[in-house]
Amino acid sequence: MSMFDIWSGILGGFRITASVTLYGLVFAVPFGLVFGIAQYLTTGFARFLVTSMIEFWRSSAVVILLFVFYYALPVVGVTLSAMTVGAMVLGLNTAGYASQAVRAGLQALDRGQKEAGQALGLSRAAILVLIELPQALLAMSPTFINLVIQLVKATSLVSLITLTDMTFRAKEIAQVEYDPVPVYLALLLSYFMVCYPIALLGRWMERWVTPVREAGRGI
Repeated sequence: MSMFDIWSGILGGFRITASVTLYGLVFAVPFGLVFGIAQYLTTGFARFLVTSMIEFWRSSAVVILLFVFYYALPVVGVTLSAMTVGAMVLGLNTAGYASQAVRAGLQALDRGQKEAGQALGLSRAAILVLIELPQALLAMSPTFINLVIQLVKATSLVSLITLTDMTFRAKEIAQVEYDPVPVYLALLLSYFMVCYPIALLGRWMERWVTPVREAGRGI
């Protein structure tokens, strides 16, 4: 089998890799925002509960979570598809990291903007939605792009729960060819081809965000 044939076979799993990534973002984006905002706004025991939830998804081993949700939950009568488990686990793991970017972005804002909103008679929710959150999201956009790249690379783990992604295809080809070196070199190239354009987008966003943030501070 030629290198091109190997590479073509691996790309046969790209649809699954892309699907897990996109479905994972469905979990990562809203939960990352909710967790980050909740940690920023809450205090005391409520903040402890939010932080505990974040740290569970951020600090737990993704491989173990995949096995628990896919293989252990059916024992108690809860059965989820491999796609659902992969997207949920990887998405919520990413959300744990994204929430810290959101929280840090909100905490880094000038307190004077919040005080100005209060002086205008805006409610706490209005200040958050209209003043604080847009600036925090702008500041964290390059970080979020990096998290998307990490999510794409983490999809290689879903082959462990039977999803036929690019890594699964590579394993199949390596077992047939009995020569894993060219197969995994092709797999490495495949992930690079997927992630590098996203990294370029992140660099462009960082160059675009920096002057916008500086202009906002000048105002």
